[in-house]
Amino acid sequence: IGTVLIKQGHPLAQVPFLNTLQNRSKLPLLCVADAEWGLGMRMEKTLSFPKNLTLGAIQNEALLFELGKMLGEQCKLVGIHLNFAPVVDVNNHPHHPIIGMRSFGDDEDAVSRKGALVIRGMQEAGILACAKHFPGHGGVEIDSHHGLPTLSSSRIALKPFKEALTAGVRSLMSGHLFVPKLDGEHPASLSYPMMTT
Repeated sequence: IGTVLIKQGHPLAQVPFLNTLQNRSKLPLLCVADAEWGLGMRMEKTLSFPKNLTLGAIQNEALLFELGKMLGEQCKLVGIHLNFAPVVDVNNHPHHPIIGMRSFGDDEDAVSRKGALVIRGMQEAGILACAKHFPGHGGVEIDSHHGLPTLSSSRIALKPFKEALTAGVRSLMSGHLFVPKLDGEHPASLSYPMMTT
């Protein structure tokens, strides 16, 4: 209650829709979107940036802060307050079905730095960032939208999430992953010890 998730649509329809909802609500609504590479991920006729794997090759990492600011400015234009981005999963499994291009790469230190810069830029623009998919979705070979992947201890890459917290990220999205080393009973998305400690 109090949150609106933006999915596919055109800004000329989405923006009046959000404005109408905000005007009718007694409390301000939190509007969220999954715009990892820009509004073009969800909205027609809007700007898309390169995906993270391409951005991971950027040598001048200060550009990633600027990218974060531009993502934030795009979100502000259409009334989004929280962007479910960036993906800070390390792409450390060669057969991963859904992370691949969404990751900054396979180097944990580089992913940590680059994710933190995007977070800082987005939040500098006044948009809440969300680091995902805790504790790291890059080391599995099952799509968690269709099954429950198990993340082995050798593929847990927590550093990008620690760096995101140091950068001041305002939210973390849990991955729907079974991580026996951290909780032998529940997936991360339902794990009290993983989500609270």
